[in-house]
Amino acid sequence: MNAAFRERLLAHTEHVKKVGHMCTTEETTKQALILPLLDILGFSAFDPNKVHAEYQADFAGIKAGERVDYALFCQGNPVMFIEAKSFNEDLDNHCPQLSRYFNATPEVAICAITNGREWRFFTDLANKNIMDEEPFLTINIMDIRENDMVQLYQFRHDQFQPEALRTLAEESIYLMAFTEVITESLKEVDLDFVRYVAGRADVQRQFTQRFLESIQHIVKQAVQNTVSSMVVSGLSSPKTPPETTPEKPDKTDPYAPIIDPDNNKIVTTYAERRLFDFVQTILPEEENIEAKDTQSYFSILFEGKSNRWILRYFDSRQHPSVVFPIELTEDDIFIIERSGLEVSGNQIIIETPENILRLAWLVKESLAFCKDDENFRVKKQAD
Repeated sequence: MNAAFRERLLAHTEHVKKVGHMCTTEETTKQALILPLLDILGFSAFDPNKVHAEYQADFAGIKAGERVDYALFCQGNPVMFIEAKSFNEDLDNHCPQLSRYFNATPEVAICAITNGREWRFFTDLANKNIMDEEPFLTINIMDIRENDMVQLYQFRHDQFQPEALRTLAEESIYLMAFTEVITESLKEVDLDFVRYVAGRADVQRQFTQRFLESIQHIVKQAVQNTVSSMVVSGLSSPKTPPETTPEKPDKTDPYAPIIDPDNNKIVTTYAERRLFDFVQTILPEEENIEAKDTQSYFSILFEGKSNRWILRYFDSRQHPSVVFPIELTEDDIFIIERSGLEVSGNQIIIETPENILRLAWLVKESLAFCKDDENFRVKKQAD
């Protein structure tokens, strides 16, 4: 996600807050709130190659005259339907209508319903060509979060990849389900959770029901201590620095590129820094990895050794890509392409740094390759 996109989204948020209450009809909502957001996403309402209004979405031979408010197009094909409602309308009442449009058009992978304030995105994970009952993504434009903006960036015309969005949808559904289960487990601390904790703690006892019940209160206490510790840690970091002479506020743009003071031809972009952050979330905290930028590419190294690079990132404006030191197998390529990414030779195209998360297993395998001294001894002898 680039800074310009973020700024336009934040400006749109303020616009919706100011004029939303005035959009009492569907048509006003479309013109004032919905079309401006589509324009930010690169879908101009004035370009019929990208946006078709009142697009026909009939079940052949069953019901004629069904039209969805907007169909978004990429490369001549419809990729997403949008059903628009007025600003104050309850979207729950209109999801069946959107479902009919979606189910009638198998080539469309994503659909959305919006009142200009709330956007709900759907796909067909449960049953092919049948819209899911629950949205995989819901965004409140008036209270937009950083992660919402990152997600919306993937809906840009120049980023739009239906299969990648289906993968995003699947991950979002899993995330919601896992979060719900973890939250419930931490609240209830049932015997299954007690058994899991005791097993991971390598408790040398038979896990009979009587034993698990006897330690249930201890696990509950451990959960409370852990949660409290995490909260306190979050509140206390970063610590407030001691008072010194007043300084001017730091106006450094966090999205601005960083120029190497020793070589002004080496410029570390925001995307490169984001990529390193994501790789750090993939690998265990104790692993010794470092980022190193050059004029040609951005590397992530094991123990700072330039010959033990976990990946190299080429931050091209047109096709950003990564290369791993390990050879891609046919299974790897199949999984990569299934996740919506493209393989070109030994390079994997990742339009945004977030897409490195879809390649987590390759990052881990590359780290294992770099940690194995034997790989480098053999290479040295061959030279």
